[in-house]
Amino acid sequence: MAAADLNAKIPNNVNLADDRKLQRALESWQPDFIDWWQDMGPVGFQQDQIYLRTAVSVEAGGWAHFDYVKMPEYRWGIFLAPQGRDEIGFGDNIGKPVWDNVPGDVRKELKRIIVTQGDTEPASVEQQRLLGQTAPSLYDLRNLFQVNVEEGRHLWAMVYLLHSFFGRDGREEAEDMLARRSGNEDSPRILGAFNEPIDTWLDFFCFTMFTDRDGKYQLAALAESAFDPLARTTQFMLTEEAHHLFVGETGVQRVVHKTCELMKQDSNEDVTKLGGISLDIIQKYINRWYSVSLDLFGSEDSSNAATFFSQGLKGRFKEQSDRYPDHKALEQVYQYKLPNEDGRIESCEIPMRRAMNLVLRDAYVEDCERAVRKWNNVIKKAGISSELKLPSEHFNRKMGLYSNVNFGPDGSFLTREEWSARRDEFLPSQEDVTYVKSLMVPTYEAGKFASWVSSPKTGINRQAEDFEYAKFEGDPLTRSYA
Repeated sequence: MAAADLNAKIPNNVNLADDRKLQRALESWQPDFIDWWQDMGPVGFQQDQIYLRTAVSVEAGGWAHFDYVKMPEYRWGIFLAPQGRDEIGFGDNIGKPVWDNVPGDVRKELKRIIVTQGDTEPASVEQQRLLGQTAPSLYDLRNLFQVNVEEGRHLWAMVYLLHSFFGRDGREEAEDMLARRSGNEDSPRILGAFNEPIDTWLDFFCFTMFTDRDGKYQLAALAESAFDPLARTTQFMLTEEAHHLFVGETGVQRVVHKTCELMKQDSNEDVTKLGGISLDIIQKYINRWYSVSLDLFGSEDSSNAATFFSQGLKGRFKEQSDRYPDHKALEQVYQYKLPNEDGRIESCEIPMRRAMNLVLRDAYVEDCERAVRKWNNVIKKAGISSELKLPSEHFNRKMGLYSNVNFGPDGSFLTREEWSARRDEFLPSQEDVTYVKSLMVPTYEAGKFASWVSSPKTGINRQAEDFEYAKFEGDPLTRSYA
């Protein structure tokens, strides 16, 4: 395992200096990345000093350094976790040595996986680029920018793989990642959720809770890969990804906590009079982002998923653990539910390998259910008889078996007319969106928080509640963000 070279133009622990051709290629891509960051990264805060963590090693006990840094000067680098195993752990090649290079018979599939994963990283930065202008606190502003710079580093991780192992095709794919734009009609991002607008901080918290959590499970599946550089790259990405999930899960919890406090103040339980976000609106945002994120797992019955597993490209969540008795998955089946046109649900069996998307999704659902239980404990402790729920996995789907049938959040079948008439009961209405947007007023004073969200239990890196997470170049409230 190479030591981290932190003084290089591109910090890395992959002996980049020993491969001059690769080093020159990546250093040539670097200015284009900085141009993209300046154009499509956080708007209006590029010259401010932000309290950020930067990866400096891959050691579990001290991989990050905290300090103030201007975001364009952030030290984006390439880090691989130490090699964890020598043998392939699943699929048809189980027991054979892991790959240090790309076998020709899986080149196309492996490139597709890396490009799809890599495309999500700059997409989320683009989706969130305006949020700093309405940050509910310095704590949240800093967390937003931490997520942003680390998504940028994750892009670097995928670009390194493309440049290193895919030649000219890989270099062209790396360039295309900086050319596509989230939500652009002519050149959108590859996956649907990453073209969705993120207009408010409630969207952001739900995105980092649900959509980034999909990323956790996709990265965990790739961390099992027979292609060792991809496995080790995604293993380290998961180290950083944990904070993104923390931002989302605790962010929603803080909104719920504040809402409960306000409900106890108002006998009519109308928190909008007090500048809060009602539980029913929070539920609609949960419905939106959870259903959009489920689509990211792909079809429940997938020949591509079977191929990726059999080839050893993508495993299940924690494949090497005792969760799965059979790592070849040749004889097993998996239960799933198939809807008819009239909404009746039938239980069916599918060969395990074809169900790998569904297996991964089911692990994700368990994780989301755990988080919702925590939010409901906040409501229960406040003495309020309400409960948040994950909507049915059939609800609001645009991908997979349920994409052509309408269901309510409770899983009940709806005709197309019923869905149209009741849509605003389930998902944020224009009135809901307008109200939530009206609350998005920036709070840039250290230790202060907007009316609709509680303060966190602890600060970043154990800092005090009134810690100055951002040092502004002038007054951010008087800036022009045009």
